[in-house]
Amino acid sequence: MASETAGEKKITGKLVLAVSTAVLGSVQFGYNTGVINAPQKVIESFINDTWLYRYNEPVSKSSLTSIWSLAVAIFSVGGMIGSFSVGLFVNRFGRRNSMLLANVLAFLAAILMGFSKAARSYEMLVLGRFVIGIYSGLSTGFVPMYVGEISPTALRGALGTLHQLGVVFGILVAQVLGMDALLGNESSWPFLLGLLFIPALVQCIVLPLCPKSPRYLLINKNEEEKARNVLKKLRGVSDVTADLQEMKEESRQMMREKKVTIPELFISPMYRQPIIIAIVLQLSQQLSGINAIFYYSTSIFENAGVEQPVYATVGCGVVNFAFTFVSLFVVERAGRRTLHLIGLGGMGICAITLTIALVLLKQLPWMSYISIVAIFGFVAFFEVGPGPIPWFIVAELFSQGPRPAAIAVSGLSNWTANFLVGMCFQYVEQLCGPYVFIIFTVLLVFFFVFTYFKVPETKGRTFDEISSGFRQGAGVEVDVDADVDSHEKGTLEELNTLGADSQV
Repeated sequence: MASETAGEKKITGKLVLAVSTAVLGSVQFGYNTGVINAPQKVIESFINDTWLYRYNEPVSKSSLTSIWSLAVAIFSVGGMIGSFSVGLFVNRFGRRNSMLLANVLAFLAAILMGFSKAARSYEMLVLGRFVIGIYSGLSTGFVPMYVGEISPTALRGALGTLHQLGVVFGILVAQVLGMDALLGNESSWPFLLGLLFIPALVQCIVLPLCPKSPRYLLINKNEEEKARNVLKKLRGVSDVTADLQEMKEESRQMMREKKVTIPELFISPMYRQPIIIAIVLQLSQQLSGINAIFYYSTSIFENAGVEQPVYATVGCGVVNFAFTFVSLFVVERAGRRTLHLIGLGGMGICAITLTIALVLLKQLPWMSYISIVAIFGFVAFFEVGPGPIPWFIVAELFSQGPRPAAIAVSGLSNWTANFLVGMCFQYVEQLCGPYVFIIFTVLLVFFFVFTYFKVPETKGRTFDEISSGFRQGAGVEVDVDADVDSHEKGTLEELNTLGADSQV
């Protein structure tokens, strides 16, 4: 028991290396979410110059808005495709090797965007955004899955938060480098967009030194000895029997489950409730209004009368990054559900405050300061709950069998909502004016009520314990003793052969 406890709490060098290298994919996602914000005016100028070069006339305002919105939102279209493809990669190549292969897309996107100005082609810019969107969609599935499967149960929530920490760090780096004095100017913006080749290169060098997922080795590949050796390195203890036993029990549980396809997630009473929870949690992240801030914060600050909107945007990124650390340190104490409720409630209050500030801005110029505080508070509460929690709690709600399919579906939901916000926000803002955040307030109230009544607490519970709770809630009875007796007669290889049928 002592070695088990030590292994549950110990953070080893191998674990740090694996998690930090994987999280570089999260940094890429965040960087490419935020990088398009600050240099908006110089890129729009590039689009206009290219149009003028081709057609001997300046681009119309409507065409410019359409091209710019497409460049922003096509990132999310790629993300939809990538997130929906997660299961195809992780079951065939494994978690680590899938992350390694995805970097081909990052290199391609860097070339397309980095040379778009030299080629006088805004189409290359749009295509590059689409390609890096596919990469980011894959990463939002690969990284939480890999980190969740190599982490001890006692540290799974804290380490799972590092995915979101990587995302917000990437956004902050993009905001800082995107300032006019650095790379967000007319001459340097192509390098700003092409800079993503650096983390891709680092990941290609370091990932081969990281271990494969022990769950993947044991359950998917039936390589128990390799899984044992990997666990010893990750846990820093010689006795990893408890971890192996948990994985074997999860494998046995897979054998009791029917073949899991994406339609089965919605048809089967065993999976319907957790997949609905997973989808709504992802929607609560994207439809909270946070991406309206990330994509268009500079223009929002301009409308609020802020004299230096770019610096306010960078300040927003600093708050974003700082409060992710708050979630990192309290998630295993306060719990996932509690933090999510606090975050949603706080965001709702800040959205109402921001609306009031924007409405009264002309009569009371000092309301611009209130709007800054409201936006900073909005971002801070987002990182307390709705930012990090939906990514890793989805992996906790499902056992090994349906997990890839569930992550693909929830990821698709996330990216679809991301696309809708990115594509429509400018138009909705023009239509609603300062009242635009009332829409997000109504949605936040709905997500708060849903979380309060439907989302279970997963803190400190194993994957199988969480799945068992949903099975009992659905009224699905399993003859455990009979199943275990029959499986004890077979080998783990036979179990795994059956389990392969439940993979997507």
